[in-house]
Parts: sequence; C-alpha cells; structure tokens
Amino acid sequence: MTTPAIISCALTGILTDPRQFPVPVTPEEMAREARAAFDAGAAIMHVHFRQQDPGKGHLPSWEPAVAVRIMDAIRTACPGVILNQSTGIRGPDISGPVSCLRAVKPEIAACNAGSLNYLKVKQDGAWAFPPGIFDNAPDKVKAFLDVMAQTNTQPEFECFDTGIVRSVGMYRKNGMFRGLPKYNFVMGVESGQPADPELLPILKRLIIEGAPWQVTAIGRKEIWALHKRCAELGGHLRTGLEDTFYLPDGSRASSNGQLIAAIAAIARGAGRRIATPEEARGIMGLKAAAGE
Repeated sequence: MTTPAIISCALTGILTDPRQFPVPVTPEEMAREARAAFDAGAAIMHVHFRQQDPGKGHLPSWEPAVAVRIMDAIRTACPGVILNQSTGIRGPDISGPVSCLRAVKPEIAACNAGSLNYLKVKQDGAWAFPPGIFDNAPDKVKAFLDVMAQTNTQPEFECFDTGIVRSVGMYRKNGMFRGLPKYNFVMGVESGQPADPELLPILKRLIIEGAPWQVTAIGRKEIWALHKRCAELGGHLRTGLEDTFYLPDGSRASSNGQLIAAIAAIARGAGRRIATPEEARGIMGLKAAAGE
C-alpha cells in the first residue's frame, strides 16, 4: 500500500521582508496563513519567529514569549496540527533557539546537520550577499539534540549536501541520538545541492533504511518537477512562502494556501493520498510533545 504523503508548510522563513513579499509575521497573520495551508492539506507547520515591533518584521526573534504566542495562535487555528520549530542560527551561541524550544516544546524541530559555505552570485559575478559559513559543527548539532531529547522533540535533519546526509547515520552510530532519523533534503540553495530530480534516487540510497524523508525545494517554477519526483519516489513534501513565491505555472503565489494546494495536487497525481496530522504522527513515530 502506498504511504500517504505528509505535507509541511514553511510559513515565512527567516529574513524575507514583509514590506516586499506576502510573508506572515504577527501571531494573527501566522494563524491565518497556517489555517489556509491546513485546509489545503498541510499536516505540519514549519515555523520561524520574527520580531514584532513595527518595521522589524524582517528580522528573526528568539524571544520565548513571541514564540509561545505564535505557536499558540497556530494551534488554536489548526486543531491537531504538528508544529516544527526552526532552530537555524549562525555562531556557537544557541541560547536563543534553545530557550524557544524549552518554551514551546514542539513535536518536531529542525536540526541543521552540517556546515555549508553560504554563497550566491549575481549575473555580473558580484556576491548577492556577503559570503559566510552556516556553521553546524558536530558539537553544536549534539547540543541541539540533547535539548530536543529533553523536550521530547523529534529532530528533522536538514541536509544541504550529500556529505551531510551521510553524517546523519554517523550521528546515530555515535549515540548522539536514538531512533530512526527524519531527513530533509534541502535542494536549490546555490552553494548546496541543486534542485535536480535526478539526484533524488542517489540521496534516497544514502539514508538509513526505513527512515522518512522529504524535500525542501528552493527556487522558482523549476522546483515543481522536483516535488513531482519526490512524490513518485515515496518522499514527503514541503513548500510555502519560505521556499518559493512561484506556482507551477510560473505565476506569483500570494499565500501559503495556494502553494500547499498545488503540492497536494502533485501528490495526488502521483497516486499518493494526503496524510492527516494523526496519520503523519504514526508514519514518523512521533510522541506527543511534552507540553501537549
């Protein structure tokens, strides 16, 4: 029997300016967008927190009170939804993400599983933004995993390249975490693995047998062929205004609900039924979060 497709919605991302793009920031906006995505088939909401002061909505927030207000608003709007907290941060100080994990106790949290040179060039060869390293050394990964174990939160291992996919198995073998890992293949970051459907069979061979996996596809119209291949190969699906602003026909999306409806149609076209939140919990072996 074909496994139902779990759909995640990445509601807003980390730095996109709400004055230029239709990304939600306030608890009310996050709840509204989450509900539209939930109604369209998303069982999981991947959540970043933004600063709430006027003119600051393009900046991340690690204030636990902000995190709680946003997560509570989404839970109220979407009964039974699974919450997935972002934890991505540069540098060794992880106190902000950790304080939010302890306050929210989400069922899932992103665990960036390896470091990446974060680069992008413009057409003239100039850097699109200052080059840097998204640093996720093993000791930093372990520090996050230790807190997630305390909050009964399942790590979702974010893998930006093939070596990072392979590292996840080493983390388990080393005892950094127990259980079956959940992989997220992040594809389309310019200095990471490309959004190429032909890579998926290779990546799938590198994971621990039986582990659930999904694709995060960053890009424009071209990413939809990758989503289609993911659905065909049995992977789970993610989209949202963090990942793209473009629908399969190349037109601009104005809401997360539009993007989730489009990816749900792709899943159904591949013969996959859309998983409910409770089915998703069963497929991923989730336990209720400590705060539930």
